[in-house]
Amino acid sequence: MPKEHIIAIDPFKPLAEEPRTGHNRWHEGIQPVVEVDPGDTVVYETRDAFDGQLNAGSTEEDVAQLDLNPVHPLTGPVYVKGAEPGDLLEVELVDIEADPWEQWGYTIQVPGFGFLREEFPDPFIIHWRLHGNEYAESEQLPGVRIRCNPHPGTLGIAPSAELRQRAMKREEEVAGRDGFALPPEPAGAVPGEEKLAREGLRTIPPRETAGNIDIKQISPGATVLLPVYTEGGLVSTGDIHYAQGDCEACGTAIEMRSRVHLRFQIRKGEAESRGIRDLQFFRDDYFTAPELAAPRRFFATTGISVRKDGTNESEDLTVAARNALLNMIDHLGTRGLDRQQAYALCSVAVDLRISQVVDVPNLLVSALLPLDIFM
Repeated sequence: MPKEHIIAIDPFKPLAEEPRTGHNRWHEGIQPVVEVDPGDTVVYETRDAFDGQLNAGSTEEDVAQLDLNPVHPLTGPVYVKGAEPGDLLEVELVDIEADPWEQWGYTIQVPGFGFLREEFPDPFIIHWRLHGNEYAESEQLPGVRIRCNPHPGTLGIAPSAELRQRAMKREEEVAGRDGFALPPEPAGAVPGEEKLAREGLRTIPPRETAGNIDIKQISPGATVLLPVYTEGGLVSTGDIHYAQGDCEACGTAIEMRSRVHLRFQIRKGEAESRGIRDLQFFRDDYFTAPELAAPRRFFATTGISVRKDGTNESEDLTVAARNALLNMIDHLGTRGLDRQQAYALCSVAVDLRISQVVDVPNLLVSALLPLDIFM
């Protein structure tokens, strides 16, 4: 008979004080918290994305002083018996309970991080009051109500040693080309064992093993398919979002603690036989209320591949997305929001849509603001 397993935590203690409950780096050598059989369900209790450094009384000064090394305290890993490299691990998202300990969440802007980090250099925080799995409100965004659409910001499995080393090398090359990539960092790493802390991959980017995916359509009812790279899969999750726009533009959604219920099955040899190397997912119903999945009322802005100084880039979706988002922030200013409020609201409610990728040189991105969030 299938069993239910619970990985319990103290949500008011940082991961470093309960290291046997999780980790904040990806490494194949991290020992599992629990072993389960296919068909079993695991209830993961999770910390918030910044590992308890913030609370309901935190200010912009606290945001400016955040230590980013402990970011993404994950619960797990879970060893699924029988899962081997080449298999496809089927992970059903059964349920997410929004912060069962304290009905509070937050959205922050961290200096130096986020899609528009050059435009928004100052720290900012919005506190949300969570009304169970119904909606969130904030005194800092009066007249706004965000419906609950819970999903894991981070859900993934362990890499193989070969994949971990390959990912580290290519990310070093990105940094060498003046790109934005974070190399392994032992400070703040859990587990703190020297080899794991020195070699473990940071959790910021998604990879072939999934990880920090931020896909709001992976809400309860979705099934995730993960190609297995190491024995047992070693599945972890955390960084749970109460709600998020399809962009998470400022770098955070409505962040919260939670209980996540996952059920596991194994598709033997399917990743290898079908050549699957990355996350796939599916579902058989709406990922959220239909009027939220396809807003009945919305206002949209657009952006093309032309920089503000007039330089025309060729087929540059990043430039187009930035322009669409900046235009939306300007529009929200006409509704009485200052720029940081508008940026935060975009992160939790606005959907960036790739409208076309063929009309060269100017690709086009739309930003959709659902109007039913305004009371």
